[in-house]
Amino acid sequence: MSTLKFKTSIKCNGCQTKATPFLNEIAGESNWHVDLQHPDKILTVTVTEATEAQVIEAVKQAGYNATPIR
Repeated sequence: MSTLKFKTSIKCNGCQTKATPFLNEIAGESNWHVDLQHPDKILTVTVTEATEAQVIEAVKQAGYNATPIR
């Protein structure tokens, strides 16, 4: 299990709701969180098998951008 962090373009609760089905599918419910209070809207995802690229693609399918934080 690993934790991945991304800077995102998810800006509000409505955006987060729109992204929920995509992120739940790739990471599982309760395995991700977007810090909407942080200026960079940090997405933290705990994954067992999903890759960084798969998480980025899931966010993209929801209509948003995600950039890995190293």
